[in-house]
Amino acid sequence: MSGGSVAAVSSNGTYSFTKPNRERITLLAGLGVEGDVHAGVTVKHRSRVARDPSQPNLRQVHLIHQELFDEVREAGFEVAAGQLGENVTTRGLDLLGLPVGTLLRLGDEAVVEVTGLRNPCLQIDNFRSGLLKQVVGRDADGSLRLRAGIMGVVVSGGVVRPGDPVKVELPEGPHRPLEIV
Repeated sequence: MSGGSVAAVSSNGTYSFTKPNRERITLLAGLGVEGDVHAGVTVKHRSRVARDPSQPNLRQVHLIHQELFDEVREAGFEVAAGQLGENVTTRGLDLLGLPVGTLLRLGDEAVVEVTGLRNPCLQIDNFRSGLLKQVVGRDADGSLRLRAGIMGVVVSGGVVRPGDPVKVELPEGPHRPLEIV
C-alpha cells in the first residue's frame, strides 16, 4: 500500500476539544503524544475514565485525513487541522479503509499501530452546529459510516513534523475492518 504525508501536527496539555497546531510533536512509545492530555498507558478520555480508569489506552494518537476537511468545506463547514481534536492530520491516505493492526511510520522513527475508529461525539456539533451529521452517516447499504478519524497506539517513539512522509505497513492475515475504540 502506498503512503501519504503529515499535513499538520497538534497537541494540547489541557482538556479542550480543539488542539493547537505545533511545529512538531514527539510520540512516546506506549504513551502517546508528549505533553498531550490524552497521553498515558490507561484511558484518558473523560467518558472512558468514568466507566473504568484501568482500561488500556487504545486512543493515544488521533489521526484525521485532510481530505475530510475539504469535503465538509464543500458542505459549508470551515474546519482546520487540529480543530476536531486530532494529533496528526494526514494527506493522501485512506485512513478509514485501513485494517486494525496497520503500522503507520511517521517521519524517520515514529510508528503508530492503528487500533480503531474514533467515536464521534456531540462536542463536534458544539464546535460547529450540524457538523456531526457530516462525519457520521450511512453507506448505501444502511450501515453506519464514521468519518471522524482513527485512533492508534505508539509502538516506537519519535518526532513528527508537517511534511513528514507516512508509510503504511498492512498486517498479515485477514483484513479486520476498523471498529470504535
